[in-house]
Formats: sequence, structure tokens, C-alpha cells
Amino acid sequence: MDLHTWLIYLGAVIGLSLTPGPNSLLALTHGALYGHRRTLLTIAGGAVGFVLLIAMSMLGIGALLKASAHALTVLKFVGGAYLIWLGIQLWRAPAPDLAPLAPGQKGLPTAALLRQGFLAAVSNPKVLLFYGAFLPQFIDPARPLAGQFVVMAATFGLVEFAVEYLLARLAHRVRPWLQRVGRRFNKTCGGLFMVMGAALPATR
Repeated sequence: MDLHTWLIYLGAVIGLSLTPGPNSLLALTHGALYGHRRTLLTIAGGAVGFVLLIAMSMLGIGALLKASAHALTVLKFVGGAYLIWLGIQLWRAPAPDLAPLAPGQKGLPTAALLRQGFLAAVSNPKVLLFYGAFLPQFIDPARPLAGQFVVMAATFGLVEFAVEYLLARLAHRVRPWLQRVGRRFNKTCGGLFMVMGAALPATR
């Protein structure tokens, strides 16, 4: 992956990580309940889950590339249409519903925090479909897939980790703001998804 493509990928990943989802809301909730240090366990579990899903997506993409030289082009346009559809869904979505947190609630064991983060990442089949649509936009079929996987997975994992940790640290401030402007935030993120879906398939 050349520097120009990686910078576009990095910008897209940052935008995706800032979009509300199960893991970001879990980091927000655990940060308020248990503090940002203990929430590192939740975030680590989620990062492992995300890397696993990216690996599964890349394996599927690799199999398609071996079967057809034109598979990547098809994936790019199908994936772009899927991103636009996701953007429309997010545009229409209501503000995130964050239940009030009980003060003084007992902390979960270490294993439970790791497990919750991991399961939040892998339990949604839409995430695997999303990676299948998103990753092909940045793959260079002329280069080894394994090296591109390492760069993509490491970039996504580190950015997601950093964003979720920031949410955990700012949990008490972010929750009220997200509940207040969540509808507009969803529209902004949905618009970005639609722009990405329209623009990325045309990039080389």
C-alpha cells in the first residue's frame, strides 16, 4: 500500500471509528461505570475482534481475486453501493439511546470485560459485510495481500483503540452531548458514508 492510498484509508478509518456503533457505545458506558483504565480491557477485546473480522474479509477477498481477475473491480462498485445504503440508514437513524448509568455499580471481572468487547465486535454480521465492502476500495491486486492485511488491520485496530479510549476518558462529558445532538451527528456520519460510497470505487 503506497503512502497516498494509506492516507486516504487512514482518514476513512478515523471517520468510521467516530461513527456510533456497539463498541464505541460500550467503551462510553464502561468508561463511565468502571473508569478509563479498566475499560482498556473492553477496548482490547474489541480490537482483537475487529482484526479477526478483517482477516476473514481479506481471506474471502483473496479467494475471489484468485477466481477472477475482474473480481476486485466488481467488489469496489458493489461495496460502494453498500456504503451508500449504510449511509442512508444512518442518516435516518434516531439518536443513540444511552440508558442512565447506575453510580457505584460493581466492576466486572477482567475476563468479562475482555469478552464483552470481543463479542460486541464479532457478534454483528453487518460488520463482516461492511469490511467486505470497505476493504476492497484500498486493495492493490498487484501486491501481496498478506502485507496489505497487516497494514490495514494494524491501522484500523490502532485508530479504533485510540478513539474508544478517548471516549472512555471523556465518558461523562460525551454521553449528554451525544444524547443532545445525536440526530444531527448521525446525519453527518451518514452523509460521509454516502460520499465515501460514491467516491471510493473511482479511486485507484
